[in-house]
Amino acid sequence: MMLRRIVHLIAAFACATVIAACGTSAPPRFYTLDASATASGLPATGGNVTVGPVTIPASVDQPQFVTQNGPNRVDVDEFNRWASPLNDNIARVVAENLVALLGTPNVAVGPLANFIPDYAVAIDVQRFESVRGQRTELDAVWTIHDKARGTTQSGRTSANETVADDSFDALAAAHSRALSMLSDDIAKAIRADANRARVQSDP
Repeated sequence: MMLRRIVHLIAAFACATVIAACGTSAPPRFYTLDASATASGLPATGGNVTVGPVTIPASVDQPQFVTQNGPNRVDVDEFNRWASPLNDNIARVVAENLVALLGTPNVAVGPLANFIPDYAVAIDVQRFESVRGQRTELDAVWTIHDKARGTTQSGRTSANETVADDSFDALAAAHSRALSMLSDDIAKAIRADANRARVQSDP
């Protein structure tokens, strides 16, 4: 009888320990991507620009941070998450970068009511990899539709960024730098299109 009571007490203590551990586990951390582009110093580009839609691979289209752990394996981290849907996060950052690069405040994440774009940017992110302590990789195809002339141009941006350490903060910062490169390619294409339109309109 005494042995049975001891066993029950040990089991109860073990359950209480597990419950306490679950109740005191660390809360998840949330991350955002940041706009890091600086003004180009070139004359402002006129016109309204919308960014979106942005599509991303299904493997990273989730709240959790997904890290690559070998050629055929990924880890989904429940305690390190994006603060907003990743595609929305990317669209916002690219739009903010374009404000600086094009020298105009008329850039929005589209579609937006009562905001008629002259240029509509769509982005298809085909690779968005995170390797802790090593690198991030971005591969994206983008298109720019000139609404006034009815023309479309496209391009591709590939960016590999080395991370400072094995933290998730370092991964988010590296992805932000890669998105700055993507934004710069898009801004250059919009400027080139605007210059062509200006030349064609001159008498």
